[in-house]
This record gives sequence, structure tokens and C-alpha cells, in this order.
Amino acid sequence: MIRVVVDDLAFVEADAVIRPTTAALDPLTPSLRRLEQVGGPSFWNQLTVQQELAVGSAVVTSAGDLAADFVVHAVITSTQDPVTAGAVRHALISVLQRADDWQLRKLAIPPIGVGPGHLEMEECAQVMVETLGQAMATEGYPQEVDVVVDSEEDRVIFESYLRRLPQ
Repeated sequence: MIRVVVDDLAFVEADAVIRPTTAALDPLTPSLRRLEQVGGPSFWNQLTVQQELAVGSAVVTSAGDLAADFVVHAVITSTQDPVTAGAVRHALISVLQRADDWQLRKLAIPPIGVGPGHLEMEECAQVMVETLGQAMATEGYPQEVDVVVDSEEDRVIFESYLRRLPQ
């Protein structure tokens, strides 16, 4: 089941929170920076990499003091690669593979790839809903996904794409 909720991602209860990042595990928006603040030192001390990760990959860490147990970092951009719909789709597929590998029942996920110079909310919603819908129709995990948005306007956009999914 996919739901859309207006909430603060840092406080949503789930098995894992999804965190869109750069290839160096840097946050892409102020709301994602908030995850580091709420997660505390036990979370942000894990955010160091020896070399950049591949765009489209996903890695799992503990969540520190967040409401979730884990954070799955979805790598959607690097110094050489801008955010694209394809990068978002590949990273989301990697996230879903990690969720299946780790048997994560419930995910909390923000819009991936939106922001200045990145995807528009409509394109993001289309890519995410299509990818999530296909995976959840065939995979065992996750069983629930909360798409966590900042506004009612964003909720309406995501829900319009959810209505288009085959029942």
C-alpha cells in the first residue's frame, strides 16, 4: 500500500527512512539536513565515504535518534551527473532492492529529486509512483510506503498519480 502524508520525515515511524543524497552522502535539501540534526551524532557519523558512490545506488545505515530503525540513502547525483528522472528511477529501484534484502516492511520516503535545478514535483511524482507501483505489485518488501510531502499541494499531485495505478 502506498499512502501520501503531509508530515516531517524525521519523525515518521517506519522501518526505514529514505534519504536522497549526492554521491558523497551529502543532503540535497534543508529538510534532509534536518534528518542529520534529529538523527544526532550516531547517525551523521556514518555519513563519510572513502570515494563517491555510484549514482543510482542505495546504501543502508542505522538511523541514530530518528523514529525509524534504518536510513536508506538513495544516490541521485554526483559532481559529474545532474539529477535526472532516470537517476531517480535507478536509485529508487536500488532502494527497493535494499528494502527487500533487509525485509523492511514500511518505508517513509520524501519526493526524490525535487528542488532548484532538479525535477519538477509532477515529474518526480510520476517516476516515483510508477516505480513504487511496479515493485510493490511483485516484491515481498516493502509492504507499505508513506510518501512524505511538505504540503497539501504536493499531496494532491502524488495522489493524482496514485489514482492512475492499476488496481
